[in-house]
Amino acid sequence: MRQFKISRILIERGAENDSLAKRILRRLPNIPVENVEPHKRAPGEDIEGMDKMSLRIIHFRGEFLKPCPGTRRYMCCGYQILNVGINCPMECSYCFLQSYINQPSLRVFGNLEDKLNVIGEIIDSSPDRIFRIGTGEFTDSLSLDYLTGWSDFLLPFFSHRKNCILELKTKTSSIKPLIESRYRKGIIIAWSLNTPRIIAKEERRTASLRSRVLAARQCQEAGFVLGFHFDPLIHYPGWEEDYEEIVQLLERYIDPEPIIWISLGSLRYMPDLKWTIKGRFSGTDIFDGEFVRGLDGKFRYFKPIRVEMYAKLSERLKKWYDDLGVYLCMESDDIWGQSLGWSPGNSANLATYLDGRVRKLVGH
Repeated sequence: MRQFKISRILIERGAENDSLAKRILRRLPNIPVENVEPHKRAPGEDIEGMDKMSLRIIHFRGEFLKPCPGTRRYMCCGYQILNVGINCPMECSYCFLQSYINQPSLRVFGNLEDKLNVIGEIIDSSPDRIFRIGTGEFTDSLSLDYLTGWSDFLLPFFSHRKNCILELKTKTSSIKPLIESRYRKGIIIAWSLNTPRIIAKEERRTASLRSRVLAARQCQEAGFVLGFHFDPLIHYPGWEEDYEEIVQLLERYIDPEPIIWISLGSLRYMPDLKWTIKGRFSGTDIFDGEFVRGLDGKFRYFKPIRVEMYAKLSERLKKWYDDLGVYLCMESDDIWGQSLGWSPGNSANLATYLDGRVRKLVGH
């Protein structure tokens, strides 16, 4: 299990007695600790480099469970985000967090475990609703688990509830705490997948494609339900053959029948993010494709490019197994119809479709 280097711990005022803070200090006994004021940058924090060797522990006063910030212009799946922290130790060139946050360092919420009762009340108050919840929106779900112990308390908490699933999405192969846990029901372990070329050039400090798939196999053999996310798909000469390699690897190592879903999404970005990326990753060529500004203000590939990529990859996945729960992330009705041959029509129907996958494969 890869452990990322932490050079110092910053504890914001108010987080000193949080349970997560105490756990991290026990696990990093020899790392310098500084007490800092909330929302104030500590000396030496590098905002341009995002300071990914400093770990800041925050007493979070916001909502821990929030709907995914989708847009009415495109279909959103009704996902719920569990806020565990912001930023991750890996370096993906296209990461939207580079323009989303204005504070550096790896930021984890020290009072998450202490506030689980509030999250439980929200879930339990709607027993007829299925909550699809994930921790991987603003950070990688597993990259810091060896320090935070998120899986130690999140797995039992969510596994005991009948109307929710917890999806842990990652680009690592750090699964040891999961395998050692005895909790499986209602827990989805999901991997973001991309081609070896993109991983090597644009997803630095992440696990290799093969390592991700082998980790997924190990989790599946241990009894976990799996999910996969081809997002962002990146268009370049030879893309089709390279994405074919991913499917072949899945065919070799993964049983397709228990996969709960596979999402497809293309590269998209807000205008300002392009210049941030070019400044931090001068060798990137992800902007070499043909882009157009979408209805949500983000730049995306021209529709014919997106349709071709979705159609070819979804057809290839269907040849592997015809019931993989393939869906598109943040796309319009016409793109669905042209590329997949069907469309849920709106966000509510997409949520119903994915809830059905939960009932089928998880048993809720």
